[in-house]
Amino acid sequence: MQDFLSQFSGELPLEDFQWFVREVNRYFGLDLSGYKPHRVKRRIEILIRKYKLNSFQEYLRFLLANEQAKEEFLDKLTINVTEFFRNPEKWWELRDRHLPGLLNASRGHFKAWSAGCASGEEPYSLAILLEELRAPLSASILATDLDERALEEARSGIYEARSMVSTPKSYLDKYFDLLDGTYKIKENAKKRVLFRKHNMLQDPFPESVDLIICRNVVIYFEPEAKDKLYRNFAKSLKLGGILFVGSTERIFNYAELNLKVISPFFYQRVK
Repeated sequence: MQDFLSQFSGELPLEDFQWFVREVNRYFGLDLSGYKPHRVKRRIEILIRKYKLNSFQEYLRFLLANEQAKEEFLDKLTINVTEFFRNPEKWWELRDRHLPGLLNASRGHFKAWSAGCASGEEPYSLAILLEELRAPLSASILATDLDERALEEARSGIYEARSMVSTPKSYLDKYFDLLDGTYKIKENAKKRVLFRKHNMLQDPFPESVDLIICRNVVIYFEPEAKDKLYRNFAKSLKLGGILFVGSTERIFNYAELNLKVISPFFYQRVK
């Protein structure tokens, strides 16, 4: 009956998917257990159908034998949809209301972390704002992601026009070179950002951070993993530090985490 229902619905058995998740962690070091399972399963089944395979077991063997397919799998399973200054009004609020105070309080030692930075648009957006505010050169940004290919793209600093739709023309002219229809970020902003691989569910978090930006990433995790991430983000912040989340995200137990809401999508550590 289970096989019949699986074929009828177009879905593969859940127990096979659970086996696949364990094997992916064993072979590739990618822990998918904290992600929403229906999203992950659906994405993987699309890839299985693409290669006309019949099971998670066949797909795992295929990944182990095919480096290009493995890279495609890792890319599809991480969330890399972003652009410069996404939801621009919130970035202008960060620039005008929150960053100046954080820079003053840091006394020349400002540290920011862009968690789940994907291909780099988010940390480079922050770097541009630091330039606009004439922040000291010591003001730095750590940008992390699980996807090595996305990090390589980020390090190149070259973007298609679709990534620039929310970027003011003045910023385009000032901080980018136009190269054959693409945009390359200039060195003065680029040098503020350090990119590293990081697994938010497994690796230690940075300490004493003035600003954490993690937008439209945590929504893809299960409630238990979400709670763990937000607790760790709060602990990573300095007293007075700010967490900037996405427009679809809310932290309902912020007071329990020693945070307060200072504006929609901005949380500040208070003790």
